[in-house]
Amino acid sequence: MTRRPTETDLGFNWGLQNSLLLGVAIAVLGFGYVELSRGSTTLAPVMLVLAYCVLVPAALLLRRRDPGSGE
Repeated sequence: MTRRPTETDLGFNWGLQNSLLLGVAIAVLGFGYVELSRGSTTLAPVMLVLAYCVLVPAALLLRRRDPGSGE
């Protein structure tokens, strides 16, 4: 009889906040690319940098803290 390895809980909980933030990031990316196609040289880069460097990492890194976890 072989034993299956147990799963390790890494503490990552994907919640509603993460989904909403990722949705906002995708909307800002879409808006940034639309403005880029229209020839915007200031708004488009700002939107794309905001989405790629702030919103997407925030959606992936933010996690809900459990009240009893001590964190």
